[in-house]
Amino acid sequence: MCGQGRLYALPPGVEIRIDGNALLSAIRYEVEKLRCSACGEVFTAPLPEEAREEKYSPRARAVLAVGRYYLGLPLYRMESYQTMLGVPVPDATQWDQIERVADSGYVVFGHLERLAAQGELIYQDDTSVRILSLIEENHQAQAHAEAMGLARSEDRTGMYTTALVVKVGERIIALYYSGRAHAGENLKTLLTQRAANQEKPLVMSDALTSNEADEAMLIRCHCLAHGRRKFSELEDVFPDECTVVLEALRQVFDHEDKAAQQQLSAQERLAYHQVYSGPLMEGLKQWLAKQFDERLVEPNSSLGKAIAYLVGHWDTLTRFLSVPGAPLDNNLVERALKLFIRQRKNSLFFATEHSAYIASVLTSLIATCLHAGVNALEYLVALQEHRSEVFAAPEAWLPWTYQANLAPP
Repeated sequence: MCGQGRLYALPPGVEIRIDGNALLSAIRYEVEKLRCSACGEVFTAPLPEEAREEKYSPRARAVLAVGRYYLGLPLYRMESYQTMLGVPVPDATQWDQIERVADSGYVVFGHLERLAAQGELIYQDDTSVRILSLIEENHQAQAHAEAMGLARSEDRTGMYTTALVVKVGERIIALYYSGRAHAGENLKTLLTQRAANQEKPLVMSDALTSNEADEAMLIRCHCLAHGRRKFSELEDVFPDECTVVLEALRQVFDHEDKAAQQQLSAQERLAYHQVYSGPLMEGLKQWLAKQFDERLVEPNSSLGKAIAYLVGHWDTLTRFLSVPGAPLDNNLVERALKLFIRQRKNSLFFATEHSAYIASVLTSLIATCLHAGVNALEYLVALQEHRSEVFAAPEAWLPWTYQANLAPP
């Protein structure tokens, strides 16, 4: 300091230091004990107020749930990690604590289902899952079929995880289901809760029949990105033909990006695509028809099948040119499925349908928090600490409403 000038206050500087800890940390309390020399009675000092009666805090349980269903860490791996750092927590104990988190949140999951059933736009998709109890049922059914002299059982043997990502007003709700039902069946079940006075929802998916529900009750859209992918995979083999398709679709997706950047309303976006993307898609449609009409492409070749996919689903692939708000692709739900794919790659299977249900509930709550920009860890803690209020009014404890119901500090 020069010793001549005056000092004026400035905004404080900030320095950050990062430390590391176990997922779960433990506090050890040593309480004094005294024994009477005459009667032998033992007197134990009380624990301090900050020491809860429960061994595991709501935050500890929430950390386990987020570790398992967001990070995708299997319980045995978390057990090994905790043991290495001197705070052992058996995987069975972890599961007991995770169940308690789900017990505080499944009513919110049910309310999210009812809200999602009223949504105006639904994205759907499936991925495979392994559930050991259902695999055992498959073995028993096959053994019974063989005993009856049949080559194979007629019962369904597949297992699927469905993701339904639903736009309800300005909110996004992510719902997951694991079991024998396909995406179309799970969607049909969800729409049974839809109010009769609601308009038909837009439903975006790929063109697999397993995605079909009661099609008269919805407006089906198919993923244009899936159609584009079929040609990008053949570009090295049929460069000239694929370039025509890929270039047209590239411009269409560029228009979609520009519409998003300009934050156009659904009607403005529709008019924008009709002006700029409509002529591109009409020219592409004529070119596709010409390939078959003039026998320029063998229908049964890989290129012919890719063309047939676009031609056969043209109306549903181009809903964005006729229906306000219709999306172009199914990328949103495909990203959402990565949460379950991450779990499958790390943990391989669920033991029972119950454990798969717990995973569905907690992953749905976590994913919905992510879309809402809410801290999922703090949210799961709040559900546990206010369990009675959550059960009394689950609509007040949604990711975007719960903070208003927390007591002020």
